[in-house]
Amino acid sequence: MVTGMPISAEVLANVKADRIRRVSDLANRRSREKSGRFLIEGPQSVREVVAWHPDVVRDLYVQAGDASDGSHDGFANQTIAAIAQAALDSDIYVHRATREVMTRISSDAQGIAAVGDLTAMRDAMRFDGVSSHGASANDSPVRDASSHDTSVEDAAERDAHDGGADDGSVRGISGPFVAAFWQVRDPGNAGTVIRAADAAGCDAVVFVDDCVDVFNPKVIRSTAGSLFHLPVVSMTTGGFFDRARADGVRVIAADVYGTDDRKPELLPDVLAERSGTRRITDDPHGDAILFGNEARGLPRDVLKRCDRIVSIPLYGKAESLNLGTSAAVMLMSLAMARR
Repeated sequence: MVTGMPISAEVLANVKADRIRRVSDLANRRSREKSGRFLIEGPQSVREVVAWHPDVVRDLYVQAGDASDGSHDGFANQTIAAIAQAALDSDIYVHRATREVMTRISSDAQGIAAVGDLTAMRDAMRFDGVSSHGASANDSPVRDASSHDTSVEDAAERDAHDGGADDGSVRGISGPFVAAFWQVRDPGNAGTVIRAADAAGCDAVVFVDDCVDVFNPKVIRSTAGSLFHLPVVSMTTGGFFDRARADGVRVIAADVYGTDDRKPELLPDVLAERSGTRRITDDPHGDAILFGNEARGLPRDVLKRCDRIVSIPLYGKAESLNLGTSAAVMLMSLAMARR
C-alpha cells in the first residue's frame, strides 16, 4: 500500500473514548454547528466525498479486518480498502477501528464513516453566490467576480456546449435547470430528491423556507453520494422568488390542484411544447421546478408567484405520487426535453 498520508498502526477499540463520542454526536444538529463538522456514513457517500471533495474531509474512520475476516490490507473488505487508499492518496488521515467502535460512531456506517468540515462543504456547495447556510430575501443577485461559484451565465454556457445535433446546431434550452423544494421536512425525502436532481443533470438544488438540515446524516445517506455532485443551497421564500426574477428564471410549480383561477397544465403537454426543432437560442430562460411540502404541497400564495403550474397525470387507480417519485418523473422528463 502506497500512501500520501500516514495511517496509524493503532486500531481504535475504546467505544467510550472522547474522540468517538464527538464523532457520534455529529448526528445532532447542535453538535454539528458547535463543532463545525458533519458526519458522512456508508461506502457510497464516503466514496463520493473523497472523490469529489477530498479537501472537505478531515478524518476517515474504517473498520479494521483480521486474518479470520479475510481482510484486505488491514481493512474489513475490499470496498473499504479501496476507499481508504483513495483517501490516503488525497492526504486524508485514516483511522482503523474495531467493529464495535464503528457501530458506536454510527449504526448505519457499514464499516466506514468520514468527518467533514461544514464551512468548507458550504463553500463548495455555493450556487450563484448563495450557500447551503441560506440567504435572505434582501440578498443581492450580484456575484463576487473573484469567486468560483457556479453562476447563471456559467450554466448557460455549459448547456450550450453540452452537445450538438446532426446539422451542427445545438439542441436544448439555455439557462440553469434548478430543482427547488419548499418546506421539505423528512430527511429521507430530502436525500431522495437531491439524488433525483443529480440524475436529471440539474445545475443546483434549492431548499426553500424551513426545510430539514441537508447535513443531517440521514439526508446525506439518502443522497447516495449525490450531495457531493452539485450545489445544494437554502433560501427564504422571498429570496428564492426575488433571485429567480432577477436572473430571468421561470418558476414552474409542480402541483396537482393549482389555484381557483389557474388550473395546472399537464406535463405531457408541456413536454410536447418543448419537443421538436426548437434551438437553444430560441429561449434564453432557465427553469426552476418548485415542489411542495410532503403533506401540504404548495400554499396558494406561493402558487400565485409561480410562472406556470404543471401536474403529472395519473393513468391508473393511485390517488397520488409521493414527493420523491414526483420529483424523479418531473425532473427527468424535463431534462430529456432539454436535450
